[in-house]
Amino acid sequence: MEFLRIGEKLISVNRIHKAIDEILHMRSRGHSQQEVADRLGVDRTFVSRLESLGEVRRGRRVALIGFPIKNKNEIEAVAQQAGVDFIMVMTDDERWRFAEDRSGAELANELMVIFSQLRDFDTVVFLGSDMRIKLVEAMLEPGTVFSWELGKSPMQESIHVDPKKLQNLLDSLLAT
Repeated sequence: MEFLRIGEKLISVNRIHKAIDEILHMRSRGHSQQEVADRLGVDRTFVSRLESLGEVRRGRRVALIGFPIKNKNEIEAVAQQAGVDFIMVMTDDERWRFAEDRSGAELANELMVIFSQLRDFDTVVFLGSDMRIKLVEAMLEPGTVFSWELGKSPMQESIHVDPKKLQNLLDSLLAT
């Protein structure tokens, strides 16, 4: 345990970290600021100020899905730096393993979970083949999918995605 002496007080840094973690987890699970404050015995304004200290951005929630991407790590890094909330990028090999490592029922269930999660986003950027784009657009709310066609289906190899173009796109989508 790490302690700090401030005047006559002995402060537990770990205790503060645990309390902050609990506040943020409760808020991310949908509890109101007042509910969190009441449960943890702090002022609601403290919860609000804590959130303000850590706020990176407000506004649109964006997801990025893409396959088959040759420069996967580079694209993930661009998305992370831009503040994309959900990132699922795969190479050609990874997308085939994703499908082949699951039974039909497991794959269907996992895809339903993913699409259910994607419905929570204001915008879904989808990088994929023409056929996959049509499927994704049909399964999500009209106007929420920004499609980037990587080629005609069936695609049989990973495609290089221009990271600068993706960065410009994400910057424009995430601007508030």
